[in-house]
Amino acid sequence: MPKISVEIPQELLDDLDEHVGDDGKFVNRSDAVRASIRKTLDILDEIDDRHGRLEESAGTAEESDGN
Repeated sequence: MPKISVEIPQELLDDLDEHVGDDGKFVNRSDAVRASIRKTLDILDEIDDRHGRLEESAGTAEESDGN
């Protein structure tokens, strides 16, 4: 899995850390960031779909599925 580096404001990092660890929802920061990115991309895909901006291949898969 590729590694990336990002700069995050301390306030955002502190908020993230509240959800990481034994009492949190995520085992580590990496898991939390991956989940956040996935959720954001899913939301963006939903928005694009509503506005008809998804790629043709995505539309073709839905059509062949009967939806």
